[in-house]
Formats: sequence, structure tokens, C-alpha cells
Amino acid sequence: MRCLTILLLKFLLLSNLVMAETVPTKSRILKQSSDCIKYSQPQLCKRLVSEIEKLQLVVFDQNRFKCQSSLLGLQSAIIKSYLLKSFSNERISFMIPYVIKNC
Repeated sequence: MRCLTILLLKFLLLSNLVMAETVPTKSRILKQSSDCIKYSQPQLCKRLVSEIEKLQLVVFDQNRFKCQSSLLGLQSAIIKSYLLKSFSNERISFMIPYVIKNC
């Protein structure tokens, strides 16, 4: 029974470490948001949308709805720029202060 408890604790600790590695940091998202538009990098923008989605789920679980809403706004600005192929730093620049403030 004791061995089983130790194994369970190790599993929980390792799964938390894996989760921590896969969730992007706010600073990395902000830098990449600017870069994807500034340098017209569609692949970076596409990957960034997925990373923001991961972070949204984390902050949702923490009941940080203002942060989640700000991330949604940033994500939609990236998607709009990406889909319309009109890479405008204006939209992204508008959303970044909200992410900084609310997250």
C-alpha cells in the first residue's frame, strides 16, 4: 500500500512538471505575438494560436476570466490578421496591454 502511494505521488508530480512545460508563458506569448505580425511569419502565428488556447484553458481553470478574455482578444486578432493576410501590428499592439494588465 505504501509503495502504491509513493508511485501515485510520483506520477502526480511528474504530470504537473509535464503540464508546466507545455503551457506557454505570458512573456513568450507577448513577444511571439509581436514577432508573428512584425515579421509576417504565418507558421509562428498559427502555432501561437494553439499556445494561447492552452494558456486560456489554464487560466479558465483558475477562474481568471479577465485574463482569459484578454487572451481570447489577442488570439482573435492574430487569427484575423492571419486569415486576412493583412499582417497588421496595430491589432496585436492594441491587445497586448490588456493581456499584460489582466494576466
